[in-house]
Amino acid sequence: MVRRMRILLVEDDVDQLEPLQAALSEAGHIVDGVEDGATAQWILSKRDYDLLILDWLLPEISGLSLCQQYRRLGKTAPVLLLTAKDAIVDKISALDAGADDYLIKPADVFELLARVRALGRRSPLWKGDTLQVEDMTLHLSTLTIERGEQSMQLSTREFLFLEYLMRHPRQILSRSQIEQALWEWGNEPESNAITVLVRRLRQRLQMIGAVSWLETVYGMGYRLNPDV
Repeated sequence: MVRRMRILLVEDDVDQLEPLQAALSEAGHIVDGVEDGATAQWILSKRDYDLLILDWLLPEISGLSLCQQYRRLGKTAPVLLLTAKDAIVDKISALDAGADDYLIKPADVFELLARVRALGRRSPLWKGDTLQVEDMTLHLSTLTIERGEQSMQLSTREFLFLEYLMRHPRQILSRSQIEQALWEWGNEPESNAITVLVRRLRQRLQMIGAVSWLETVYGMGYRLNPDV
């Protein structure tokens, strides 16, 4: 199973955007869906993504231009272009612009999900089906955490939070960074959501003897610190 990814989906036809976003979300991904290139350009300046899915023909700024700009910034996350263009010359243009894959519209949902899984394995963050920090292992396919003889099932949000922490061990992560990593754009959490999530995750970590690992750095944020 490919790890859950943060995906930017840009499609100007809402009749295609909504079902594709729903399918990707149901597959466990965090999906920011927008309808025009200018908004996508702004979001890309604010957030990091594991995968971009861009319609070629977008209002204001095309998906092809977004892909080119993204690559010029040195960004390496995979890019999938959606388009009705099916000529060989168009496919060549897409690949030359920095796209990793190309899907003809209207996109079949099952084919899209298969391509997303394949592209996820190319992501710079892809490390297989498990993450490990010291002697604690997170199983991406089962949403479980394991340490020694103890294991614990996590909820989806707890899993995403711990995964994010484990991908940045010993690094202080601000509340803003955590919100951007765990919630969709335009769907900001309630003011106490992170506090509640931290408390719930600590309860899970206590069951495997690692409660002290989740450290509050007052005035700055949180970090996973196995050295304490």
